[in-house]
Amino acid sequence: ILIAQCFEATRQRCCRLEQDGRRAREQLARVEAERAALEVKLKHARNQVEVEMKKRHRAEAELEKQERKLQLVFESLMREPWGSGVLSGEQRSVLSALAGWRLGAALAPGRRSSAVDESCQSLLSHSDISYDRTEDDVVRS
Repeated sequence: ILIAQCFEATRQRCCRLEQDGRRAREQLARVEAERAALEVKLKHARNQVEVEMKKRHRAEAELEKQERKLQLVFESLMREPWGSGVLSGEQRSVLSALAGWRLGAALAPGRRSSAVDESCQSLLSHSDISYDRTEDDVVRS
């Protein structure tokens, strides 16, 4: 009777462990599906960041190009002899003030748009986000 009771206790424990294993496998499958969905979202987000960064660089290049053109027009107006006759002293001083304030700062090399705060760029940089699969390889082995 003791042996039969031990076998029954062992059988019940095996059944519980089998159920626990089944639940764990189901949970693992759900978590892996969720991880795969998140990886897809991450890939799309990385692509979107890359597209937006390219757009931004193109826009900044166009802005610099237009600012250079504006600077050339300004310099031409200020240097031409006919410009001094056409422009009043007040207009020349306003142009000089604008040129010193906006164009001088805008043409500084390596400058960025002041409208965009880049203090958290390293947090959002898609190159900083990586997923190392070596841990998965170790766990699954």
